[in-house]
Amino acid sequence: MAQLTGSQPIIILPKGTTRYVGKEAQRMNIVAGRILAETIRTTLGPKGMDKMLVDSLGDIVVTNDGVTILKEMDIAHPAAKMLVEVAKTQEDEVGDGTTTAVIITGELLKKADELLEMGVHPTIIVEGYRQAAKKAIEILDSIAINARDRDTLLKVAMTAMTGKGAEKARETLAELVVDAILQVEDNGEIDKDNINIQRILGGSVDDSMVVNGIAIDKGRADHAMPKRVENAKIALLKYPIEVKELETDAKIRLTDPSQMQAFIEQEERMIKDMVQKIIDSGANVLFCQKGIDDLALHYLSREGIYALKRVKKSDMKRLERATGAKLVTNIEDLTEEDLGEAGVVYEKKIFDELLTFVEDCKDPKALSIILRGSTRQVAEEVERAVEDAIGVVSATVEDEKVVAGGGAPEV
Repeated sequence: MAQLTGSQPIIILPKGTTRYVGKEAQRMNIVAGRILAETIRTTLGPKGMDKMLVDSLGDIVVTNDGVTILKEMDIAHPAAKMLVEVAKTQEDEVGDGTTTAVIITGELLKKADELLEMGVHPTIIVEGYRQAAKKAIEILDSIAINARDRDTLLKVAMTAMTGKGAEKARETLAELVVDAILQVEDNGEIDKDNINIQRILGGSVDDSMVVNGIAIDKGRADHAMPKRVENAKIALLKYPIEVKELETDAKIRLTDPSQMQAFIEQEERMIKDMVQKIIDSGANVLFCQKGIDDLALHYLSREGIYALKRVKKSDMKRLERATGAKLVTNIEDLTEEDLGEAGVVYEKKIFDELLTFVEDCKDPKALSIILRGSTRQVAEEVERAVEDAIGVVSATVEDEKVVAGGGAPEV
């Protein structure tokens, strides 16, 4: 904030604020970036160590995943925040290599500081780095090898999990990741959102599995419904099966008790008509993104229809991809042509959680991976490792190239 007095501005800053200008500001930015890079340097590589982080609520995170550490840190310096963005971009683009990206950035800042001390102008340093990056990409392209075979993809997945909490089970997890990626691949392109990860406490990491379909973290909407449905005909609804509430504050005056009974009976007829539309379509499994009235659940149970309510939007999209069903926004439009298919839909309890499994889909382009872990921290670290592996294997399948690691490109 500045107030002009004559031609000289008076800078008004909060008490205790330190202001840096010129070369001093430049150096402080470089130092902040280098300190952040040094903070996570010890997590790099097969012998990298984990960090234990405790947030303001007392929750504990144990990880050596670079982007997770940086997200959990309370970083105020603007230059250091830019390094966090470097890690996030790396995570979004590739899925792994976040620690490496930040450490390399820290080294570039270190060398830039040395050049600045020698009197080299910042614009010259920036241009030099750009030319070096261009040359590095040319060299990497020239030494890259084809990576379309399964064995190479497995090695890529295992490399992404090396040094992480999931390393002991990395061969098992790598198989799961590669199987999942190859299943959802669509003409060389992979949408990672089509792979749903369910994390469940209890059991060993080796108990993790790929579901040939979708697993949803909900049980049946009513215990009277069947626990298992073979040859499932699946309806996906983005429409509430309940009487809509009036949006106005209108009031109705009743002069006779029979009028109240008439209102109740009319509501029942409306709900029964909606349920009848589902029955007429031939569906025996219903996934509803909205609510389902208790009376509707009763009618659905009586017809032997397996139903879930308030299913997440992301799960509905995956169900579309896995079963071939169409998401219907108005129940009046529901027909047999909108239904998807699965060999079986059933409810299963794993540890303390109820899940619904949609399995034996013909050609699922979306699926679920069930990850197990003895504690919350173990399960979370396994999930992070698998997400990293999914990212790098997806990038490898799409790019069809890999280069040797361990500093081999420098040899």
